[in-house]
Amino acid sequence: MTIPRRLPPLLALALAGAPAFGAGPQDIVGLWLSHDQDAVIEMKPCSEDASAMCGTIVWDKDALPGSGKSVNDCGKRIAKLKKFDDGAWRDGWVHDPRYNKTYKGAVRVKDGRLNIRAYLGVEVLGQTEELTHVDALPAGCPAAAPAAPKA
Repeated sequence: MTIPRRLPPLLALALAGAPAFGAGPQDIVGLWLSHDQDAVIEMKPCSEDASAMCGTIVWDKDALPGSGKSVNDCGKRIAKLKKFDDGAWRDGWVHDPRYNKTYKGAVRVKDGRLNIRAYLGVEVLGQTEELTHVDALPAGCPAAAPAAPKA
C-alpha cells in the first residue's frame, strides 16, 4: 500500500476551512441573547461550584415596565452543567422557564453561537436553541421580588 504524497483536493479544502482547535471550556462564558430576543442568559462558573457552569437569566423582556407581563424571570437559574467533555458542557440540566420544564442538557459554542440542547433520554433526540453573544445588557432587569419572611 502506498501513502499519497498529497491530500486529495476535496479533503484539503475541507481541512482548510476547519478551525485549528475546537471551542474550549471558557468560550461559553458571557452574555447570550435568546433566539427570540426575549432574554439574556449569563453563562459563568457556578458560585457554589466553580468547576461547573451555570446559566442565569439577567435580562427578561417580560419584566420591563410597560410590558404588560407580570412574570419576572430575572435571576432565575436555567442551567447547571458539571463537566466539559468532547467540546460541550454536559452532565447537568437546563430549564425552560416558558413551560417550567427541566431537561438533561448539553451546551456548546459553535460558529460563535451558544447552542443549548435540551433532551430526555439521549442527546440526539433533543432540541437546540441557538443564542447570540452580546457585549452588554439591554435596558435593566428589575430585581426579583424578595421572598416573604417566614413566620
